[in-house]
Amino acid sequence: MIQTFSSTIRRKEMDAVLTCMVDEKIGPGELNSRFIQTLKEFTGCDGAVAFRTPTLALSYALKALGIEKDTVIMISALAPAWQYSSILELGCKPLVLDVDEQTGVLNSQIVSDGIHAGGRLLILHESMGIISDIDQIIALGIPVIEDISHSIGAVVKAPESEENTEETPDKKAPSRKAGSFGVFTILGLEEFDTVTGGGGAVLMAGQRRDWIPLKKYTDEAPVTDILPDLNCALAWIQLKEFARNEEARKKLFAVYNSAIIKGKNKTFLRDTEEGSTIWSFPVVLNGSFKDVKQYAQRKEIEIQLAYSNSVISILDEDESSKLKVAKSLSLRTVLFPLYPRLGSDSATKIVKVLSTLP
Repeated sequence: MIQTFSSTIRRKEMDAVLTCMVDEKIGPGELNSRFIQTLKEFTGCDGAVAFRTPTLALSYALKALGIEKDTVIMISALAPAWQYSSILELGCKPLVLDVDEQTGVLNSQIVSDGIHAGGRLLILHESMGIISDIDQIIALGIPVIEDISHSIGAVVKAPESEENTEETPDKKAPSRKAGSFGVFTILGLEEFDTVTGGGGAVLMAGQRRDWIPLKKYTDEAPVTDILPDLNCALAWIQLKEFARNEEARKKLFAVYNSAIIKGKNKTFLRDTEEGSTIWSFPVVLNGSFKDVKQYAQRKEIEIQLAYSNSVISILDEDESSKLKVAKSLSLRTVLFPLYPRLGSDSATKIVKVLSTLP
């Protein structure tokens, strides 16, 4: 059976973790610092701290922003479920927003409606590695915490103005990396995040003006909040291998995408070049999940519902029924295996199944 996910841990990752264990330095220390420095160079952020859980990362972001109890925080219905539970745990109120049907993520109109409904802060999860409408969302003027657990490495090109196009036709439009738009950014390091450390999350500040107040709190963080070197060793090598892994994922995605367009099912709209990161291969089904799952299993391919651990999965029926697009997508979006270690024979088998799905 071809599994839906693989952690893509090669000998380099194993050697890094084993070296950490042999040196008997498994708590927060040198490898934590080395990982953070590499991440700063990779993303261009001004400062970052690696924590043991995403909830801890969020709690420090809220402290630095001066967010008070009962503040209404907007999140996507298809964001990971930890965001909803963490907001409640930290004494704030989650406002769950529906999503755009074509992309599966928030757009500026949806966020604008959320602001009018009382939202004061947005946690923007770039699900499936898709970044959409982000300049317009930032222009709404509310604080944004980006979640780039899926989208790390994506590069968003700024729209070209007519003036720039006419006067400097050969000049490329400026671009910004995922994680550079929000006041703060969270990078999850959980098992199936794009870069894994086996657990944990990094909180980043893109600008010096945002890093200074955050550093005031993180400098006082107890050692039990900080990610141990054992996890950082794995995440550090994963980050260094990102370009290689992403190139392999993009090649698979292109082949899968060509196969899916031949049938009645579809995937989400995205920039298939640098503007998105390939986290997995989501398919929005036109028919029954049960039928497709059975069909894939007969071909020895495991598929999973894409949003089984999302916010909408933990809402009661009354709440989830109001989020019509997200509810529909949660019931009929599946993930097909797509990861760098997938062999060519397995990839060929998956392509055949994608092109003949019921």
